Amino acid sequence: MSEQEPNHRDTIAVGSDDAGYPLRILIEQHLHELGYDVDVYGPTQEGDIVDYPDVAVDVARRIAAGRYGRAILVCGTGIGMAIAANKVPGVRAAQAADTYSAERARKSNNAQVLALGARTLGAEHAMTIVDHWLKSEFESGRSAPKVAKLEALDRQANTDR
Repeated sequence: MSEQEPNHRDTIAVGSDDAGYPLRILIEQHLHELGYDVDVYGPTQEGDIVDYPDVAVDVARRIAAGRYGRAILVCGTGIGMAIAANKVPGVRAAQAADTYSAERARKSNNAQVLALGARTLGAEHAMTIVDHWLKSEFESGRSAPKVAKLEALDRQANTDR
């Protein structure tokens, strides 16, 4: 009998490349202070070079498989992480530089992944964005058919392979 990997859906995955490492450390601390469990992906220490597509796809595949319900990815701008994570069918990653965008990413798009830019955001502002994103939930309603279309695109991408 093999031991199954534990389900971490209540744990938040946090990943970064080397550019995002300093902000990722602050986000990890912030999430712990809020009472969240955190699994970390990317560099293990300052100076380790890790490419953002590798981290983004690793975390996104875990989101798509249902291991995590949410993840936060950090690179220089957040853009590369969002692009790479969105290559994984079943994942909706949104780069946000303000609280409104972070809220709408969850409420309207049901984004499971928040991408942030370490070189474009101050630490305090980044934590505020994280807080708004964490407090937001998918509202369904008028957005439900649109998210269903995104999910259909994911299914189509899987059959095209």
